[in-house]
Amino acid sequence: MTLTRPLVLVGMMGAGKTAIGGAVARKLGVGFLDSDEELVRAADRSIAEIFERDGEEFFRARETEVIARLLDGEPAVLSTGGGAFLSETNRAMIHDKAVSLLLKADLPLLWSRVRHKTTRPLLRTDNPRATLTEIYNARTPIYAKAQLSVEARPEYSIDDMADKVIATLHDAQLLKEKTP
Repeated sequence: MTLTRPLVLVGMMGAGKTAIGGAVARKLGVGFLDSDEELVRAADRSIAEIFERDGEEFFRARETEVIARLLDGEPAVLSTGGGAFLSETNRAMIHDKAVSLLLKADLPLLWSRVRHKTTRPLLRTDNPRATLTEIYNARTPIYAKAQLSVEARPEYSIDDMADKVIATLHDAQLLKEKTP
């Protein structure tokens, strides 16, 4: 089976978009793209450095450009940064050219995954847990606009989650038989 349209994974930082996206792409035999990775490569600096030097508004504009470019290729799995889906422009572009799938994870699971990471510029605050909670509460209604969703659980492995994503795509009739 393979994708009929690009698959765009959305959700909070720590939801597993990159790890699960890579596993889904391998299982389906399609490409895997990461908008944050592509942005870092194009800018030749880390996301934290881009935020610090140029600000979030600059970063978001470049993010939209990168997502537009990545959606124009063959159907692939695209992992986006946690804030990418907040942009109405990005959501419209994704819904026009792809299918969006929310990797839905609760706050305790997200916190367990991001609390020791230093690569999250939005969590560089005096109280990163409170900041994560604020971000989660603000973004949850927007993430709910994704066309599909899969619930993450602490006991699920990356492979388990990839299988759940693939089953969701299959149920939504977004997979087709591969042609030789």
